[in-house]
Amino acid sequence: MNLTTYIRRTSNEVRIGSVKIGATHPVAVQSMTNTDTNDTAGSVAQIERIDRAGGKIVRLTAQGRKEGENLREIVAGVRADGFDTAIVADIHFVPEVATIAAEYVDKVRINPGNYRTAHGELEVLIEQCRRRGVALRIGVNHGSLAKRIFDEYGDTPEGMVVSAMEFLRVCRDRDFDQVVVSMKSSNTRVMVAAYRLLVEAMEREEMHFPIHLGVTEAGNGLEGRIKSAVGIGALLSDGIGDTIRVSLTEAPENEIPTALLLAEYFTHRAGEFEVKHPERYSPFAYRRRSAIQIPLTHDEPHEAFRLLEAYSENPTAELRAAILNLEQEDEPVMVKRRYDDESLEVVAVKAAADLGPLLLDGLADGLWIDAPQHDAEAIHEVELMILQAARVRFSHTEYIACPSCGRTLYDIEKTLAEIRCKTSHLKNLRIGVMGCIVNGPGEMADADYGYVGAAPGRITLYKGREVIEKNIPQEKALDHLIALIKANGDWCDQ
Repeated sequence: MNLTTYIRRTSNEVRIGSVKIGATHPVAVQSMTNTDTNDTAGSVAQIERIDRAGGKIVRLTAQGRKEGENLREIVAGVRADGFDTAIVADIHFVPEVATIAAEYVDKVRINPGNYRTAHGELEVLIEQCRRRGVALRIGVNHGSLAKRIFDEYGDTPEGMVVSAMEFLRVCRDRDFDQVVVSMKSSNTRVMVAAYRLLVEAMEREEMHFPIHLGVTEAGNGLEGRIKSAVGIGALLSDGIGDTIRVSLTEAPENEIPTALLLAEYFTHRAGEFEVKHPERYSPFAYRRRSAIQIPLTHDEPHEAFRLLEAYSENPTAELRAAILNLEQEDEPVMVKRRYDDESLEVVAVKAAADLGPLLLDGLADGLWIDAPQHDAEAIHEVELMILQAARVRFSHTEYIACPSCGRTLYDIEKTLAEIRCKTSHLKNLRIGVMGCIVNGPGEMADADYGYVGAAPGRITLYKGREVIEKNIPQEKALDHLIALIKANGDWCDQ
């Protein structure tokens, strides 16, 4: 295309209980409970807290028949309290539980990686969803592809798209359009590439299913919010996305303000900017347009860089067009934008969403956040976090930490804080902290080391995807993790 314009991708309307998404409806935000799905009162209370915060779609895990059946009681409790929250069941490993959950909830999320084929059980589920007016999410996760897909495509965005399209074709052939699709990864580059490839694949086959966006295992604090904003912002700036979740290792209601900020921030985008070289803007491969290998923050020497500042309400498109219109195509570029918000978190999220995509696509070589109301050191740290979230410069330990759910086997917030305290000084290292075997090891595919819940009070340690120690008592697991890192030469003293 010759113009970079903020126009939301066309999608059909999907009803999830009382919530409508797609078509002309605003981008919806959602979260997921981290209570035990067998704990009716606790789950109901948490759903209602998420709803009050502004999350009108809430997902619960249903890992077995008992949890699937208890969704009836949870939905009844939420409705009895006067809430019309859209309730979603998340199914892993046991596809037949989807047919139980579909009798009680407003949407069922399934992972194609848990199915032998795209027919049979899926077709039965589609007819059940049609009968009850239940929506379906085809949720593909990087790191949990079916073996037959993995063997042919590897753990790649292309494999993720193949997996999703198989299931979407069955939905289309069964004339069932109440379908949402997602392509999640903890790696923002993989996540963005997968969604862009998916959109192209759906357009070729004239599919218009709505899309749910999220960066899995983003972590917590400012770092987790920035990582989510880079990935989600890159796609929202493409006009892609009908629902979003900011996955944080915190109380789930804490996710909603950042998600609402992102949804609102992209609501009123406007402007058209000519692009001379749209071929550089491609989901198929990452390459840097200049010879700069380590992008910079604004307070590092950048005299040889061209400074480009955005002034419009569509800064990502404005800067992308300016970069691609440079006469010297490989001239190093530092991108700049001013933010007058009083909240550092708001500045960080907006800057990550505006400038992060340019780094993610290899177009920019540095970033300058002009935020005069904030301390220079704090802004420098935010810039470093954006560079790391965009996968272009690693300056501190990265934690691929799941947000936890009813499957979590230990206190993941407390544990993440303890691991971070002991390891945050390490450089160029990624540590996965996963609550259960569903999210680890597959969905911490990029981690150098993994700390994964194996059973109540028991932890299994990984190096990459290789199991190193099984079923360690949790009180000893952190010491064992540190010993493992040291044994592999990745430890340095503070």
